[in-house]
Amino acid sequence: SPLVVSLIGALLRDFPNRWDYYHRQLQNKQFKRIRKSSSYDYEALDEAMSISVEMLRKDLKDYYADLSVLQKDIKVPSKVFCILWDMETEEAEDILQEFINKSLLFCDRNGKSFRYYLHDLQLDFLTEKNRSQLQELHKKAVHQYKRHYKHSVPNPSQEDCMYWYNFLAYHMASADMHEELCALLFSLDWIKTKTELLGPAHLIHEYVEYSRILDQKDSVVRENFQEFLSLNGHLLGRQPFPDIVQLGLCQPEDSEVYRQAKLQAQQECAKGSLYVEWINKKSMKNIYRLVVRPHKDAVYHACFSQDRQRIASCGSDKTLQIFKAESGEKLLEVKAHDDEVLCCAFSADDKFVATCSADKKVKVWNSRTGQLVNLFEEHTEQVNCCQFNHMNRHPYLLATCSNDTFIKLWDLNKKYCRNTMFGHMNSVTHCRFSPDDKYVASCSTDGTLKLWHVQSANELKTIDVRDYFRNTDEYYDDVEVLVKCCCWSPDGTTVIVAAKNKLFLFDVKTSDLLAEILINPHSTIQYCDFCPNSRLVAVALSHYSVEIWDIKTYSRTADCRGHMSWVHSVTFSLDGSLFLTSSDDQTIRIWETNKVCKSSAVVLKREIDVSFPGNEVIVLAIDSLKRLQLINGCTGQTLYQTDAQEHFICCCCLSEDLQMAAFGDKDGTVKVLNLSSGKIVKSRTGHRKAVQRCQFTCDGQTLLSSSDDSTIQVWNWQSGDSILLKGHTESVKNFRLLEDSKLLSWSFDGTVKIWNIVTGEMERDLACHEYAILSCAVSHDATRFCTASADKTAKIWSFESSSVLHTLSGHEGCVRCCAFSLDNELLATGDDNGEIRIWNVSRGEQLHLCSRTSIDDGESAHGGWVTDLCFSPDSKMLVSSGGYIKWWNVDSGQPLQTFYTNGTNLKFLHVSPDFKVCVTVDNLGILYVLQIMEYGL
Repeated sequence: SPLVVSLIGALLRDFPNRWDYYHRQLQNKQFKRIRKSSSYDYEALDEAMSISVEMLRKDLKDYYADLSVLQKDIKVPSKVFCILWDMETEEAEDILQEFINKSLLFCDRNGKSFRYYLHDLQLDFLTEKNRSQLQELHKKAVHQYKRHYKHSVPNPSQEDCMYWYNFLAYHMASADMHEELCALLFSLDWIKTKTELLGPAHLIHEYVEYSRILDQKDSVVRENFQEFLSLNGHLLGRQPFPDIVQLGLCQPEDSEVYRQAKLQAQQECAKGSLYVEWINKKSMKNIYRLVVRPHKDAVYHACFSQDRQRIASCGSDKTLQIFKAESGEKLLEVKAHDDEVLCCAFSADDKFVATCSADKKVKVWNSRTGQLVNLFEEHTEQVNCCQFNHMNRHPYLLATCSNDTFIKLWDLNKKYCRNTMFGHMNSVTHCRFSPDDKYVASCSTDGTLKLWHVQSANELKTIDVRDYFRNTDEYYDDVEVLVKCCCWSPDGTTVIVAAKNKLFLFDVKTSDLLAEILINPHSTIQYCDFCPNSRLVAVALSHYSVEIWDIKTYSRTADCRGHMSWVHSVTFSLDGSLFLTSSDDQTIRIWETNKVCKSSAVVLKREIDVSFPGNEVIVLAIDSLKRLQLINGCTGQTLYQTDAQEHFICCCCLSEDLQMAAFGDKDGTVKVLNLSSGKIVKSRTGHRKAVQRCQFTCDGQTLLSSSDDSTIQVWNWQSGDSILLKGHTESVKNFRLLEDSKLLSWSFDGTVKIWNIVTGEMERDLACHEYAILSCAVSHDATRFCTASADKTAKIWSFESSSVLHTLSGHEGCVRCCAFSLDNELLATGDDNGEIRIWNVSRGEQLHLCSRTSIDDGESAHGGWVTDLCFSPDSKMLVSSGGYIKWWNVDSGQPLQTFYTNGTNLKFLHVSPDFKVCVTVDNLGILYVLQIMEYGL
């Protein structure tokens, strides 16, 4: 073999007269064979290696034995050997060069950096030769590392850094240094640095790989760290890297991760850092198992391998990714197509993965190596779906469907399409083999479901789904684009079709409609999948959630929220215990079926009111069952809950004395509720459309409300007297109560109006912007107000003169919110690009642009629109909401801390007068009561 020739050549270079001796040694082949089958002559290689090693000096033999602990295919920087042998770089490189000269080692020279590696066969030889010493050799590596990094850890500027973060745990485990391994992997410091360098997947893999050792020490702690990384993996892979201590503070209080994070946060708070406690988190339970972010853009599809060990995914970034289902560790990345990859599927034996794309091609890959096995190019439009058969009747059949209206069957052993099935009149969106592989089901934007014989490729039957919409209020012409997805029941007797916002269950034999289920009146179905071993169906919806339905009882059993954008697919594992969801938010989430089905489907709406009496936090919230809940924000305990209302509740408010509550609903009615008795004491329908905002006056006697009907109602709910303020021409989303019975309102019509709420007179009518006004703020001295508009500007106005003092330009998106500082000197504005600008009020000059220094592709600086802002009483800090919550240093414009909510699209922030507590609800309906940590607490 070439390696043997290289070894002998290196020996002859030193001793050119020894050819006969070396030749006899090779002929004898006296050394033990390590492997039994290969193209290499292993006996010759072993003997050549043995001779070469024996020719080394005694000290060099010992150094060479140290290389037995290296991993295959890993190139090791010289600095690692300096640490291992406790010597200067030049000394270590001289020794390594001796090995290179004898072909016992190889070197990759990249500029000034030298990286050394062994051939796999050389490493096999060394491992076998030194098997009895391996544990001690690994122990030596660990001891030398600890000696060198006694007072610190490797940092990214050091060339040996990546090696130790990749392999230190491996050396400890191989050395049976269990205490040291547990101390390492149970350290938040180690987790922080390693995830910042390598991401979370490798660490999760180590928790799985060494779980037996770690569980002997403390299985609960191992689960704490593994769950922490699994559920935050999508955050730990982003830039800038999140504060892992802040993430740790969101863990349960009995978690070791939380304990270490709390300790570190207290130490950092003493140095002036800012950390935030989620004080009502006890009421939260995670119902997903792993979150990964393998793609740089939208993820269109993901599926399990049949053995549930791997996941394949594809998406807008044109790649196929394969990773471990347990840890998210990447196994394979393939630049699969020239356009978006729309679907992927494992073969029944997991050997292959198929992909199809908008580039009109279908490809089949070796699922282990990523090698292209087949390329099929017969479709003439984008290919929407691909699925392998279950191999019950034929080996390796692949079904694909396309916008060219055809379904095609491919035999992997043939170059061309086996059958083309035609009959659809428009794009075919989805296709699926029946469980016994006899039939293929397909659905199309032509509004039909078709069943086909696999053997003959003939059409078995057609079901026109449009028929079931003809007697509804839907326009018939609109139905041609409705049929999105189809799937088979586990026994193959039923086919489910997803159309618009409904599921239809059809009997395969008779074509009879068995059931029609309205999933959600306000959302469309993107995808559905039948659980392989139960009567459950998972449905992905356009409002970012996935619902689980029992098709026997026609009831929803779970509402799975967590994605921050459209969910494109949902697929079960073969045993039905897990399911995957993939989304536009670039993440894939793995859910446990049993766990989500036991969780509550009741969530809160984002429109809340909050009061801060003493040290308490009282929250009035609307839930998804059309009820009001009064919640103790500190404990999460529900203090009071109304019965379900007839109409959807749009807004709610508390009186200042916390005796009364009010709410407005979709039909324009406002109601007043006595919190002590729990009874509705007054009700009035004064608006013609949905109520957008309601608020009590300070004395609690009058209730103000604004509506989509462009009016504002002033209602003395005790006397029954009311005034309707008319003047706006578009929806009035909000208003601000001023002193002296004055009210400031703003609208999408671009105007601000000031009213006398006693007389009902409009005192001022200001045309402020050509586009919609999205927010208004009033200075605390009541001399100025600010308008923020969709025209990308904000304006500062004088109350006294009703004139513009400054027009603030520079935002590149709609200016959605604004806030004055308490001292009236500063103004903050936030826009739809996620940027915040801080201005000097008197001069109208921009002081700072608050934005992240680096932003992931496709993500705004605030994870979305900036929706609300609030200054601290001393004007030194600013808190903002958007995709998450951020605290800023006003003087520098730099971020102090970021709190990542489970969901996104935060609407409002309710901040306590002392700035220590803020409250919000995300789009998943999760309530956050956040308290700034103080040193010593």
